[in-house]
Amino acid sequence: MTASTRADIPTARRIVVKVGSSSISGENSGKIPPIVDALAEAHGRGTEVVLVSSGAIATGMPYLRLDGRPSDLATQQAAAAVGQNVLIYRYQESLRPFRIVAGQVLLTAGDLENPTPRSNARRAMERLLGLRIMPIVNENDTVATHEIRFGDNDRLAALVAQLIGADALVLLSDIECLYTRPPDQPGALPISHVAYGDDLHGYEFGSVVVNSVGTGGAATKVSAARLAAASGVGVLVTSADLVGSALQGDEIGTWFAPHPSPAVVSLTGPIRRPVPAAHAVDTLGG
Repeated sequence: MTASTRADIPTARRIVVKVGSSSISGENSGKIPPIVDALAEAHGRGTEVVLVSSGAIATGMPYLRLDGRPSDLATQQAAAAVGQNVLIYRYQESLRPFRIVAGQVLLTAGDLENPTPRSNARRAMERLLGLRIMPIVNENDTVATHEIRFGDNDRLAALVAQLIGADALVLLSDIECLYTRPPDQPGALPISHVAYGDDLHGYEFGSVVVNSVGTGGAATKVSAARLAAASGVGVLVTSADLVGSALQGDEIGTWFAPHPSPAVVSLTGPIRRPVPAAHAVDTLGG
């Protein structure tokens, strides 16, 4: 059942949860277990959970003895190759006490734009979910290029939610909710609810930022949330620290109500990508 409100999340059949690099890498790597605890609780009540996780590049950086995020593509790819392995291991170790097995799914933008690989990706995830295995999805940064990439995993999460017919999408951030302008500016007000079709042009969500571990920002989350909502998927944007409350349907974060009568989306046709806000950002999402 499509989640029409936050309160519907606990009873949703299928949920996609996205977590960003800054929430689970570096000094925050210890946040993986509590995030997994919340996912496992949802899994235990019968919900099919797909995790979209950034963090491969950031996780791999210490193993390459890098002090900061690399700027060249080859080193980003190398860091992703090492980091993805470590990242999945950390997730699997946290899932082990719950007897949940993780299944790694790495995608490029081309995979979801072309009918055959898109159909293959959907079939693989459907089978994983049918086997009660938790798919963990990330962009395949080891082979992605600047020209062919998602740019941020918020968009990837929205496309995955669309692909598998999810009932809800939870985008985890560093802040509890979205604001009418950057929260450190005077007059910033929290946004609790965005009805489908609401005009948000008067708000200042800020441009995409690149920090020491990843890419993203409020603007990418708004764009991804509206993409998913247009496909009939309800979206909650909130803090990674509140993932447990989010999956329990508490009144937190910013809720994007789904399109009440979404058009039927072809599961074999291409997904058209608009020019992303991060077009000028010459890095991988990781």
